[in-house]
Amino acid sequence: MRRLTSSVLIGLRATLAAATVLAAVPACAADDPTEQVQVADPYLELHTAPGRGYPVFHVAGRGESVEILSRHTDWFKVRLANGKEGWVERAQLETTLTQYGARKTFRDVLLDDYLRRRVEMGMAWGRFKNEPVLKLWAGYRLSDTLSAEATVGQVQGVFAGTDFWHVGLNAEPWSDKRLSPFVGIGLGKFKNIPNTSLVSAITTNANLAHATAGVRWHMSDRFVLRADYSIYTAYVADTRSSEYRALTAGISFFF
Repeated sequence: MRRLTSSVLIGLRATLAAATVLAAVPACAADDPTEQVQVADPYLELHTAPGRGYPVFHVAGRGESVEILSRHTDWFKVRLANGKEGWVERAQLETTLTQYGARKTFRDVLLDDYLRRRVEMGMAWGRFKNEPVLKLWAGYRLSDTLSAEATVGQVQGVFAGTDFWHVGLNAEPWSDKRLSPFVGIGLGKFKNIPNTSLVSAITTNANLAHATAGVRWHMSDRFVLRADYSIYTAYVADTRSSEYRALTAGISFFF
């Protein structure tokens, strides 16, 4: 019985100590100050959820006060003076005025999105051994300076068409800069399909290696311009290979 009583007392002391620690911790999220802005346009549309596909259920008029509560991608949850809460697109909030009468900006938010980007997808056009090429790519950022990328492309030549794909790694030492160079290497497959009108037309399947160097420029919002120069080596036989050079430029977006 004495041991049980001692255990209970120890447990009570631990509980009281934990409660004391919790009481000493200041309230965080609930007491954090929120930002107030004022509607400057004729109206501000409030959606039921973050997305243009969700309906507008209320419109705030010019001069009304708006409290910014939270954020989801490019949408912000707000509360009006009458207590109504809804979601407003960033583009509309940029037309509001701060408490100092200046136009509201989101430069820090956009920069934060750019620095924390993970998935990027894009397309580019250019020349592949003097023939027009179109390619699509998708990448995933493994770290601040290293990303994995998968690319598919098609070349429409006069005498043959070429399909290729490759996966690889890109290194981007200054990925936090708006203008950022990068280099990459990878492996894939190459398929050359000659026109059926040619005599002895034989489809060629080969392994493919590539090395690339390029530059990226954060244009605005979630869009990036990109240009790269690549050298492709197709191993068409054990003792024979073909080399191709490509120069492309395109646009991508990240999220």
